[in-house]
Amino acid sequence: MAWGVFKELLISFLDYKTEKFIVVKNKKIGILYRLIQLAIIGYVIGWVFIIKKGYQETDEAIQTSVLTKLKGVSVTNTSESGPQVWGPEDYVIPPQGEDVLFVVTNFLETPNQKLGYCAESTRVLHGHCRDDEDCEEGQMVVAGNGMMTGRCLRKDEDSTGSCEIYGWCPAERDYNPEGPMLTNAENFTIYIKNYIQFSKFQFAKSNVLETNDDFYLRKCRYDEELHPYCPIFRLGDITRRAGYNFHDMDTVGGSISIMIEWDCDLDKVNFNCNPQYRFTRLDTSDSNMTITKGFNFRHTRYFKNAAGETYRSLFKVYGIRFNIMVHGKAGKFSIIPATINVAAGLALMGGAAVLCDVILLYITKERATHRERKFETPRVDNVEMSERCMRT
Repeated sequence: MAWGVFKELLISFLDYKTEKFIVVKNKKIGILYRLIQLAIIGYVIGWVFIIKKGYQETDEAIQTSVLTKLKGVSVTNTSESGPQVWGPEDYVIPPQGEDVLFVVTNFLETPNQKLGYCAESTRVLHGHCRDDEDCEEGQMVVAGNGMMTGRCLRKDEDSTGSCEIYGWCPAERDYNPEGPMLTNAENFTIYIKNYIQFSKFQFAKSNVLETNDDFYLRKCRYDEELHPYCPIFRLGDITRRAGYNFHDMDTVGGSISIMIEWDCDLDKVNFNCNPQYRFTRLDTSDSNMTITKGFNFRHTRYFKNAAGETYRSLFKVYGIRFNIMVHGKAGKFSIIPATINVAAGLALMGGAAVLCDVILLYITKERATHRERKFETPRVDNVEMSERCMRT
């Protein structure tokens, strides 16, 4: 008996089974079926293949290098330092030509500081005092400029004074910037040279136009339509493309993101691989808060006098910080992703039949008739069933 059951299972396993198709004369279902098919075909061809280029193999592991160089000269004339000429070696920090750099547009100078004893700056809250007990000797002033000596320096007994400190004296000058010192900084230019490589396809390129004209880089300025491969940008144009006026940032500073995007289609003529630039201001938001706007920091310049004594000038510099970021991807035809997406499209086509079957068998008025025609249950009479049982 067991052998007979196993034999029937083996024979049935080798049978070929096919589906039964029924032609239904229902125009509504037919129109719906064709519309779904057209929508799927449009999705596969339009979105998957044309827009998303589903026939391509992609490489998003872009290898990139950025070199920057600024040019421009400005003259300042202050009561502390007199007339000075500022070149890129003075207003660019750091000067090595990296992808993150700071351009000075304004500064406050505290000149000729020397190590000694003086009053703490009135801006430092922890340096305020009413008597000597408020200035604990040997303690560092929190967010201050030196170490307290234990003395409270006051103009009179009724006023609030400042603790005496040992540090670089006099302390930093207490005033706010009223306007930019480097007045023509918006005309400075920044040269951004970007090399990229997609190692999967052994493809490399730069954002500089390949030309035999030795004077091209001396006279060109970036323009989206006229000079897309000119890597020289005017600072005023960068802030304008970010949606701001340069004079909104040159007094207290700001932060600008320069995004270089590469979307390379290596199947097209000349590879259709062009840099696209996007400029965004980072130090502000849609809120009305101004406390977070701007960008500044302090640095010093040291020197010695004829007697060998060390002095320094403290600069609180305001300016624009540029963050240059590079993103990109490259695509090239490959039979594997093309085959996978075609197969996925054919599988979606089968979904149209499933949906129409659901509507036909469970929603239409003739659903009972359609179910009876689509699904057949074989009938076996009692005599035939008895004979099968006796044989087994």
